[in-house]
Amino acid sequence: MNIYNFLEAGFLGLVEGMTEFIPVSSTGHLLLVGHFLGFESAGKSFEVLVQLGAILAILSVYAAKIMTLLRDFTSDAKTRRFVLGVLVAFLPAALIGALAHGFIKTVLFETPMLVCIMLILGGFILLWVDGLDLKPRYHNAMDFSLPMCLMIGFVQCLAMVPGVSRSGSTIVGALLLGADKRSAAEFSFFLAMPTMAGAFAYDLYKTHNQLSFNDGALITVGFVMAFISGVFVVRYLLDYVSRHGFKLFAWWRLIVGAAGMAALMVWG
Repeated sequence: MNIYNFLEAGFLGLVEGMTEFIPVSSTGHLLLVGHFLGFESAGKSFEVLVQLGAILAILSVYAAKIMTLLRDFTSDAKTRRFVLGVLVAFLPAALIGALAHGFIKTVLFETPMLVCIMLILGGFILLWVDGLDLKPRYHNAMDFSLPMCLMIGFVQCLAMVPGVSRSGSTIVGALLLGADKRSAAEFSFFLAMPTMAGAFAYDLYKTHNQLSFNDGALITVGFVMAFISGVFVVRYLLDYVSRHGFKLFAWWRLIVGAAGMAALMVWG
C-alpha cells in the first residue's frame, strides 16, 4: 500500500459525501470511479463502510433536532409517530437487504454497465417528476402518515440496485405520495440514518474477517473525507432543492451515465 492508495481512498470518500444525500447514487458513483481507478476493496466493503462518515455528517448537522425528538418522544404523540414512521420506512430495506446481501455484493456491485443504465434511467425519471404539476399535501415530514412512510420504505428498496440512488428513490416516492420537495428531502435525510447504519453494521458483520489493517486504514481516510463533504451537502441541500428542484441532478446523472457507458465500451 502506498500514498496513491490513500489518495484514491480520500477521493472516493469525497465522492461518497458529496453524492450520498443528493439523488445521483453515491454507490453508483463509487463503483464507477473505483472501476476506472482500478480500486479494489475486500468484498466491496469500502463502498459500504465508508458511509459511516456520511452517517456522522447527518447526525452532526441534525444533532439539535435529534435531541429534540428524543426529549419529546415520551410526551408528544406527533414526535412518536414521526420516529415510528422512520422505523417503519426502514423495515423493508432491512429485511430485503439482509436476504439479498450476497447477490447485491457479488453480482450487482460487479456490473458497472448496470450502474450507467440506472443513472440514465433515473435522470429521465427525475426530469419527469420535476416537470409534474404536483399539489403537495404535506409540507412537514413530521406529518407523514405511517402507510405513506411504509410505501416510501418499499420504494427505497429499489436503491439496492447501484445507480438508482437511495435518496433519489425516497424523494421521488415521497413527492408522488404528496410531499413537497423540502419535506421529501428532509424525510430522506432521517431515513438515511437507520438505513445506512444498518447497512454499515450488517456489512461489517459479514465481511470483518476479510478486512486487513490496510483495509481499515483506507476506510478511515475515506470516512474522514465523506464526513467533511457530507456536512457541506446536508447543510445546503434543502434550501437548494426547495428553490431549484432536481433538474441539475437529473442532468448530472444523464451525463455521468452516458460518459461511463462510453468509457466502458472503449476501455471496459
